[in-house]
Amino acid sequence: MTGAVAPPAVLVAAGGALGAVLRWRVVAATPTTEYPAGTLVVNVVGSFVLAALTFAAADADTMLLFGTGACGAFTTFASFSVDVVALVDADRPVAAAGHALGNLLGAGLAVALAWLLVA
Repeated sequence: MTGAVAPPAVLVAAGGALGAVLRWRVVAATPTTEYPAGTLVVNVVGSFVLAALTFAAADADTMLLFGTGACGAFTTFASFSVDVVALVDADRPVAAAGHALGNLLGAGLAVALAWLLVA
């Protein structure tokens, strides 16, 4: 039953706080380069975790806390989009395309791996 542990909004908020702090730590720990590797890492890892939870048929409270909350805050489509535009603006179209493809293919492969391991 959803909300058995805590109200749904509390679960999502708690998970969101966890995911946001984890994303900040991962991006901060990623070496500063001309490529936004931190964004790639959080999107691929977050896609794997969300897929694993989904394929494991996690209960509703677990999905609210870790799926919607933590993975929702950990992954970032907004930063990914800004990174691609910034690379294009810096006259680095190959890096922009690589970043776009890396995020999309990486996330897709992470989901496939989760399916192989969990489903």
